[in-house]
Amino acid sequence: MNRRTFAALMGGLPLLASTAALAQSSGQPAWPNRPVTMLVPFVAGGPSDIVARAIANRMSQTIGQPVVVENRAGANGEVAGRLLARAEPDGHTLMVGSIGVYAINAALRPELGYDPVKDFTPITLAVTTPNVLVVNPEKVPAKTVAELVAWLKANPRKASYSTSGVGSSDQMTTELFKQRTGTDVAHVPYRGGAAAATDLIAGNVQMSFQNLGTVAGHIQSGRLRALMVTGAKRHPVLPDVPTAAETGMADFVVTSWQAVMAPGNMPEALRGRIATAVMEALNHPEVKPRLEQIGLDVVANKPEEYGRFQREEIGRWRQVIQTAGITAD
Repeated sequence: MNRRTFAALMGGLPLLASTAALAQSSGQPAWPNRPVTMLVPFVAGGPSDIVARAIANRMSQTIGQPVVVENRAGANGEVAGRLLARAEPDGHTLMVGSIGVYAINAALRPELGYDPVKDFTPITLAVTTPNVLVVNPEKVPAKTVAELVAWLKANPRKASYSTSGVGSSDQMTTELFKQRTGTDVAHVPYRGGAAAATDLIAGNVQMSFQNLGTVAGHIQSGRLRALMVTGAKRHPVLPDVPTAAETGMADFVVTSWQAVMAPGNMPEALRGRIATAVMEALNHPEVKPRLEQIGLDVVANKPEEYGRFQREEIGRWRQVIQTAGITAD
């Protein structure tokens, strides 16, 4: 064992000891007593997957059991959401999901197979990130938003956009963009942001609004061209890319996010132990900088703070969807 590994293991002992002590003092079964499954509702490579693996790697060192990431993609998170809702609230099944899974789905799809408020227990808001309007530079000549709008209007019904799935924040962002600009672009949903970005790079679609964490590397390598970010201010990862407001689109601010959830009806003491472990992982000096370097801004707030935020987001997106007439089709 090298010194770095030894130091990492020793650094986790205080958290492990305190977790065990809390379990004993509360009279509850020790957590964890077997490997923990961390569900991801998308294919590997997107922001939810990146965040899940960062948390899992660190938690595996501190809680005394492996944390195993399991990608269960399908129906913009509904497949994994159903699994989480039906799991026992014993701390051995968690999920890292997106704004689409935890907020937009509930506002967009009344027939959803889970209730993201009643069926889940909030753990923490892990990260936030703006979306970025990106185009394939070999297929789209536009270098500004104004040029893109002009190109789309000159080529009606010929362009398409990729998303991480129906009901995702990238679909909602693009539909709002279409309404604001009077453009017509076909929707092509995928099973996660990584797949949506891959097909955009391949030239099978022409544009996309993707999470910054998904496309930052592709922008920096020149495989994609960024035209604007949807944050309230420019992002330090892409300091030369203007905000929507700077391009003339006032009040066009969309922040995507990833959060950690557990099954519903989890005992409060157990939720506290899990939240402590997850927040420690996100704030660890070997984890937080790596996430922020790719545009994923760590929040790691308390469970009750994230719960309030989630309910506010559901209400906000329900109003946006109803006002704009957006459907799940």
